[in-house]
Amino acid sequence: MNKQFQNNINILFVCHGNICRSPLAEYLLRHLVQTRGLSDSFHIASAATSREEIGNPVHRGTRAKLQALGISTAGKCAVRLEKQDYGKYDYLIGMDRYNITDMLRILGGDPDGKVSRLLDFTDHPRDVADPWYTGDFDTAYDDVLEGCNALLDHILSQKPYFSKKSK
Repeated sequence: MNKQFQNNINILFVCHGNICRSPLAEYLLRHLVQTRGLSDSFHIASAATSREEIGNPVHRGTRAKLQALGISTAGKCAVRLEKQDYGKYDYLIGMDRYNITDMLRILGGDPDGKVSRLLDFTDHPRDVADPWYTGDFDTAYDDVLEGCNALLDHILSQKPYFSKKSK
């Protein structure tokens, strides 16, 4: 197994094209774990269920939301979810129910219960708003931030090791 995956909590965010919502979640969660001093304990990435945007950079709307926080996405290009990703990641997080359907098809199922929607970790489970269709990156950002905070809280509550480190 690749060294970056060993002894880490490994999280893969997934959306249709890997240029809007999943990289937004990837970089926001990286930022959240960094502010808690936990970066060395996490490996966070993102991928697409489709091939349409492979190799393309993060969408300008997502880049703008992240740049406003001082977060750069330089060098990030869309990649596709692969069947072998199931064995590498502890959490495979889709943005909406359509992503989940596509993820399960690509992965060949979810025998270990690793696949879920991001906002299923919140008190208000729902799909993350898709700015590709609406151009509304503010709502997508709010949804993703809510989901990332809830996901991180969930992970930290499941791992006693973190209770000492995150304080």
